[in-house]
Amino acid sequence: MNIPFREDSKFCSFFPRSKSFLAIFVAILLSTCSLAWAQDSTAAAGAAPAAAAGGGDAAKGEALFKNNCAQCHAVTDEKVVGPGLKGATTRNSIEWITKWVHNSQAMIASGDPYAVKIYNEYNKAQMTAFPNLSEDDIKGIFAYVDQASAAPAPAAAGAAGAAPAAGAAQTSGPSDLFMIVLVALVVVMLLVLGVLLVIVTILSKAVSGEAADASKGDFMTRFGASLKRVAGDPAIRSATLWIFVLLVVKATLDGAYSVGVQQGYAPKQPISFSHKLHAGEYKIDCNYCHTGVNRGKSAHIPSANICMNCHGVIKKESPEIQKIYTSIENNTPIEWVRVHNLPDLAYFNHSQHVNVAGLECENCHGDIAKMEVIQQRSSLTMGWCIDCHRKTDVNTKDNKYYDKLVQLHASDSKEALKVADIGGLECSKCHY
Repeated sequence: MNIPFREDSKFCSFFPRSKSFLAIFVAILLSTCSLAWAQDSTAAAGAAPAAAAGGGDAAKGEALFKNNCAQCHAVTDEKVVGPGLKGATTRNSIEWITKWVHNSQAMIASGDPYAVKIYNEYNKAQMTAFPNLSEDDIKGIFAYVDQASAAPAPAAAGAAGAAPAAGAAQTSGPSDLFMIVLVALVVVMLLVLGVLLVIVTILSKAVSGEAADASKGDFMTRFGASLKRVAGDPAIRSATLWIFVLLVVKATLDGAYSVGVQQGYAPKQPISFSHKLHAGEYKIDCNYCHTGVNRGKSAHIPSANICMNCHGVIKKESPEIQKIYTSIENNTPIEWVRVHNLPDLAYFNHSQHVNVAGLECENCHGDIAKMEVIQQRSSLTMGWCIDCHRKTDVNTKDNKYYDKLVQLHASDSKEALKVADIGGLECSKCHY
């Protein structure tokens, strides 16, 4: 069936329809972007610090409890590895408790009746000594315990969860999800526009060049001839070639940049240790096992003795736990496989980021509490670090070191003080 090309044909009405289609497409794009932006701009408000109670700083005590005590004790009457701490200050004086925390074995050896009773009641499990905790620290811990144990059940359950991120930046800018959606929509729009332009070019040439002999040949023949003419156009061939070259160059650069990136790396460990169980279900704080995270460059791999603080009593018969006993008996270290490993040319200090900046482990390592097997979630590339330094606000609260810097920065800028503003982008900060 021959279809003549006429000025009033349906093909000629394509142009106003294409404009309507583009208008609808742009409207959908804008509405989607607005929705993504609205969802992204909602920032969770940080929880207010706990008030002081019972002569101790409960807010400080909460952090100390979760870092040092939560692995073996509950704030309720529940028995974990050791006794529940609810009402502990009514059973003994704070002076007695301080001596017990500093050196429980010395009190047991001295024959203190209550110390001996607790020691025997819990199968003579030795409590870890904490001589570095001051009396004010211990008062703060039990102020938090009294406060948490007096709260309703839901609040107490919430208090036992992970501590809120200290000094975490509240941002309202576009997130990675928003940027991905936006870029994807722009790419789709460009592809649609490209297809529309090709169709418009074909139809324009078909209408203008073949109107005289529209009755000759069928539509598919003329359409194929038009495609050949478009394909033979030097400008279109050149554009196609350049697009191909650019795609090849991009793929090459992406491959080069990915060299040495171990994102997703999840090696098999010599002992099947579940972070999902320990950090997730049992709420054991990362600092309890990785003891160097607040004090030095390395977070430290936990020693077998740390494992024995709990597993000297719990699940001793487990085949995996027996591997720890074997390691201790043979005086050989457990050969854990390192997951996160920066190149030697890069310097990173855990204490600077965790203790000073107040960042949580999840900022770099992902949601550890949900990982059965630890894997590297972030790329840990230089670009990833720099991007973080550009976006992250400096935690200047209660730190007089930054007072002058904040004052100087405020005189030149209305933006918050970022890590980039205090030398976070200088090469010598990370490369030495």
